[in-house]
Amino acid sequence: MTDADGTWSDESDFKALDDAIAAADEEQGPEVQPVVAVVGRPNVGKSTLVNRILGRREAVVQDTPGVTRDRVAYDANWAGRRFTLVDTGGWEPKASGLQAAVAAQAELAMNTADAVLLVIDATVGATEAEQAVARVLRRSKRPVILAANKVDDERVLADVAQLWSLGLGEPYPVSALHGRASGDLLDAVVNALPDAPAEKDTVGGPRRVALVGKPNVGKSSLLNKLTGEDRSVVHHVAGTTVDPVDSLVELDGQAWRFVDTAGLRKRVNTAKGTEYYASLRTKTAIDAAEVVIVLLDASEPITEQDLRVLTMVVESGRACVLAMNKWDLVDDERRYHLDRELDRGLSRIRWAQRVNVSALTGRAVRKLAPAMRTALASWDSRVPTGRLNGWLSDLIAATPPPVRGGKQPKVLFATQASIRPPTFVLFSTGFLEAGYRRFIERKLREEFGFEGSPVRINVRVREKKPRKR
Repeated sequence: MTDADGTWSDESDFKALDDAIAAADEEQGPEVQPVVAVVGRPNVGKSTLVNRILGRREAVVQDTPGVTRDRVAYDANWAGRRFTLVDTGGWEPKASGLQAAVAAQAELAMNTADAVLLVIDATVGATEAEQAVARVLRRSKRPVILAANKVDDERVLADVAQLWSLGLGEPYPVSALHGRASGDLLDAVVNALPDAPAEKDTVGGPRRVALVGKPNVGKSSLLNKLTGEDRSVVHHVAGTTVDPVDSLVELDGQAWRFVDTAGLRKRVNTAKGTEYYASLRTKTAIDAAEVVIVLLDASEPITEQDLRVLTMVVESGRACVLAMNKWDLVDDERRYHLDRELDRGLSRIRWAQRVNVSALTGRAVRKLAPAMRTALASWDSRVPTGRLNGWLSDLIAATPPPVRGGKQPKVLFATQASIRPPTFVLFSTGFLEAGYRRFIERKLREEFGFEGSPVRINVRVREKKPRKR
């Protein structure tokens, strides 16, 4: 068999590769870390400060109030001390509607954190909202670090002294945009953290699940139904979720780490503003996940946005489950048309399991766990090389590849090069047509399963050796 360098190998070489992958160490569970909640009014620079602390552009930032709406957790490290940084939406005491839900998320973050980082716009000073936050924080008996942001020059530095009136201790003048005095602020944050974080129910090694779909399809509602709490902000306005929101969820006795992502409207290269960064983070969440739940609105026809999301998931190579949401709104006539739409629109992803759910009523949401376990088992499965070649030789004898250029290519050998997703390499004497590769994939699924997982088939053509004179 030909290798990348043109040499020939026998089956034992690939058997050693199979054993090496199978003996890989399992991923260890997450370390329990203290939590720091970043709170403050809208548009005071909380997400900018979070990016400054992380040292990378992780949180979505735009010069518009209310961009961050959910509480989003990031892993941070300063002076050898690891902690979890939670970015929250703007907190206002008399908010209503969508802003009230955002404020509730910020208040929950304050109540569950080990330390609180209160960010105030130094150019504005302590407003009525900050005084209300200060009263809440003084009663919480948690360490509070006061950050006076937007101190970009010495002229604003004199106004920082007025923040002593909040009764939260020394205010730290910083500039999240330019990084001024951010090291002193982080030193204060690390010193305020407890030696051991508060006890929380944690489970080691949860499988990572990404919830994706077009805007307003019910991703945040499904996450809230699974967690049993208002983990994500839900509103009838499309595009409520901007940052990916992750939560530990226990289904059927197993822990899963769900990530609620922003709805995908356009391609990343055509999006603008917060939509552009939200699309980037959704793509990153898909790449970091092991299984993806694609939510489709069963009450409406399949749109181009749905097909674009499905294409992104297929190209990522992740295990996939289709969740037909809003099933409580589907009648008999809609089911008839839906079956036809799925046959036409989901031709590339027929291998994914379908689960009919309702995030509003909780219908069949528990059926997602068995479907995800099946998809992950297929995603991790490996076919022995001997069994694969025995099956492939019978298949090719019954249906040989089509003639190309007057010659019929021969498949010499096959092996499964990797898992996650299962990737097969066919060594042949000539190129195999795309239709014949799809035929092999279909027969491969009929024989070995792979339900819920994509399968990739690559062809490596043997180069002709020059004749000796």
